[in-house]
Amino acid sequence: MNHTLRLQIPETLYEPLVKVAAQMGRTPEELAIDWLAAAVQEYVDDPLEKFIGAFSSNIPDWADQHDRYIGQSLINTGNTEENS
Repeated sequence: MNHTLRLQIPETLYEPLVKVAAQMGRTPEELAIDWLAAAVQEYVDDPLEKFIGAFSSNIPDWADQHDRYIGQSLINTGNTEENS
């Protein structure tokens, strides 16, 4: 079953969407559906999703800064690819 979803998107998103769609020989709607499907599938297939909220932390910005914290930890412990 298909559903209709009407979106109002800013010009800053619409113009690149139209440009990329034209380069691919597709309509903006077709491309938007593919991109939305890929984003939803990535969310559905996220193996770490079940752990969201499972651990308490005193780090309030962990969700936004986790890459920085992990990188800093690797630097501090000397675990880099060069040392592997």
